[in-house]
Amino acid sequence: MLTELHIENFAIIERLDLQFSDGLITFTGETGAGKSIIVDAVETLLGGRAEAVQVRAGAERANVEAVFRIPQLSRQAILEVLEREDLLDDPNYVTLGREVRLNGRNVARINGRSVSAGLLREIGEFLVDVHGQSEHLSLLRVNQHLGLLDRYASTSKDSAATQALRDYQSLYTRLQQVEHELAEIRQAERDAARRSDMLSYQINEIEMARLQPGEEQLLREERNRLANAEGLSTLAQQALTALDEGMPEAPAATDLLGQVADALEALARLDPSQASLFETAQAVFENLGDLARNLREYLEGIEFNPRRLDQVEERLGLIHSLKRKYGDSIPEILEFAANARRQLDQITHAAERLQELEAERERLLTRLGEAGEQLSLRRQSAAATLEKAIESELADLHMSGARFKVEFQRQPDLAGARLPDGQRVAYYPFGIERIEFLIAPNPGEGYKPLAKIASGGETSRLMLALKNVLVQADPVPTLIFDEIDQGIGGRVGAIVGQKLWQLGRQHQVLCITHLPQLAAFGEQHYHVEKLVQANRTVTRIKLLQGEERIAELAQMLGGVSESTLQSARELLAAAQAQQSPAGSKTAS
Repeated sequence: MLTELHIENFAIIERLDLQFSDGLITFTGETGAGKSIIVDAVETLLGGRAEAVQVRAGAERANVEAVFRIPQLSRQAILEVLEREDLLDDPNYVTLGREVRLNGRNVARINGRSVSAGLLREIGEFLVDVHGQSEHLSLLRVNQHLGLLDRYASTSKDSAATQALRDYQSLYTRLQQVEHELAEIRQAERDAARRSDMLSYQINEIEMARLQPGEEQLLREERNRLANAEGLSTLAQQALTALDEGMPEAPAATDLLGQVADALEALARLDPSQASLFETAQAVFENLGDLARNLREYLEGIEFNPRRLDQVEERLGLIHSLKRKYGDSIPEILEFAANARRQLDQITHAAERLQELEAERERLLTRLGEAGEQLSLRRQSAAATLEKAIESELADLHMSGARFKVEFQRQPDLAGARLPDGQRVAYYPFGIERIEFLIAPNPGEGYKPLAKIASGGETSRLMLALKNVLVQADPVPTLIFDEIDQGIGGRVGAIVGQKLWQLGRQHQVLCITHLPQLAAFGEQHYHVEKLVQANRTVTRIKLLQGEERIAELAQMLGGVSESTLQSARELLAAAQAQQSPAGSKTAS
């Protein structure tokens, strides 16, 4: 819902700051006062065309900014876009902005950050429909029609229609998986021989190496010992000599420590309180003995073997070569080989698997055709109800000769879904047909796409009829109607006003009107006027209440007088009576 709108230096608008509530909001004023300029500003804000001529004379730039409360029906989709673009600030509100500069450049913003106009349009389509001479009509986008019909069917308490769609989509998803696997196998078949030879070579090369996890580290350690065998032997012998063998000029460490132990043993006999000293010396003596034995074993294991060193170097070279080809470690190389075996197995058994998948595909296409036909029947039933409801609404809106039609379009496809009667048709994620809303606005004329309706007033009234019927199915929260009263009189204007008010129970509705009968239904009523101040034309807007509103309605009735003031009061009273629960029920 649109909660705040700020417009600055846009056309003849110097500055406007507006706050909006829920329900129906009406704008009135003389022709040329700037009412439609407000709509133009909103369209620019939503990603429409931005031109330097929109900048107010004497200003360098025009600014339009609006705050929207994020609607519940499309909350998830909006938040996904904002999170995707790193624009999410408040999960309940979003701010859109557009700056138009004299040099022709313009800046689009979402939550204060610069974005593309395309992204602004993407978000704007969730938030506002502008009905009139506009490119922002969601109902004119054919790709929206199928979803609207399905939501209408589901809100019409037809649970079978919802289940039929789920059944179809489940089959479609499985069929896509089969198609994907088929495409992979067929692609593999095209270069199967070359691929098979390559995989066999890779598997054989890895298997012949007989790699073991942890082997590389052990080989590196062995290479280090072999390459430094002479130095290791010398150092070990020096340590062993000092520890256990001794030299003429210096006795061995074990001999010296043995003497220490003997002396401390004698000391402990004389002074038992120092027995721990002897025990410590004895433990150190035993540890030195263990150390000497370990050194001797290590010295005996040192190998002067240039041939073995060459073998280790060769093995490490092989591992390095395999790492360059297949992975950064031995486990990765072994995993590469396992994947290669699986791929080779798939190629080997591709023909068998291909046959299985093609058979499954045909079964799924038959089931998809059956499910699509059931879904289509549900949709056609909902479409018939929708057509009658919209034509009834159009008759209320002084378009009694208009006819509305939901057109179902199927495309023959020899490789498509198989219908129960044997026909093959193209299939899509949401069914076996494409759907478009068509209108015949006048008797004797053929049906045309909604976008082909020339009259702005007819378009707005048609949109009002559609919105009223699809009120539960349409997720766009804010609707703006411009020129909706074109070509209609006061009696029909009152009907339009009542329907707009009713629409305002589910949506926020902004309506520009010249009919007092319609304006009387507004829950907020703004008066727009054009003034000349300091030789400059400016637009002013004011929220009308009480007697000011009655005076405005009287002025719209033909000028302020006692009779028009009384008529204005009666219009307000009649509108309020219809807005009451009892009146609303009677009107519907």
